[in-house]
Amino acid sequence: MKKLHLTAVIWPEGKRYVSRCPEIGVASYGRTPTAARKALQEAVELWLSNAKKLGLYS
Repeated sequence: MKKLHLTAVIWPEGKRYVSRCPEIGVASYGRTPTAARKALQEAVELWLSNAKKLGLYS
């Protein structure tokens, strides 16, 4: 399995925290910075899984 080093940028927006991975353009949110990071990690994993199925990422 290929190792990737991706960035998580997290900032407050209202009562939530937004998280974004600028390398692939995936974003999510959570009630805390930790929750936002975990939600982003799940979204990135799903994105990568779908990208592999579509042949966009090996």
